[in-house]
Amino acid sequence: MVLIGRITKDATVKKLKDDREVVNFSLAINDYYKPKGAAEGVSLTTFYNCSYWISPKIALWLTKGSLVELSGRIYINAYIGLDGEAKASLNCHVNSITVHQHIKGKEANTTAKEEVSDDLPF
Repeated sequence: MVLIGRITKDATVKKLKDDREVVNFSLAINDYYKPKGAAEGVSLTTFYNCSYWISPKIALWLTKGSLVELSGRIYINAYIGLDGEAKASLNCHVNSITVHQHIKGKEANTTAKEEVSDDLPF
C-alpha cells in the first residue's frame, strides 16, 4: 500500500533490548470530498502510526510537516482504552520512504529520497 501525507511530529528512534532500532512517527493524510447534493464539502484526516526498521538514519528527515510517500503493510491494532472503551488505531509497517518535502524549522528543502546504505560507493 502506498501512502502520501505529512509527518505530524518529529520521528523518534527507539532502541530495543536486542539492540535493534525502530523509527516511529505518525502520518496524517487529508482528504476532501463533496457529497452529492450538499452545499459544502467534507474534510477528513486519517492518521497512521508508522514504524520503520531498516535504518534509523532516516529519522533526521522525518520532521513535523515534511511531505513523505510511504509503501508498506497497513494493519489495525484494537485495544481497550483506560476508560474501558474499545479503541483502534491504524498502523503501517513501512518498507520504503521517499521524502518529497523536508521541513526544517520554517525552511523547506524539496525532493530528497532515502537511499541510506552503509557501504556507499564514494
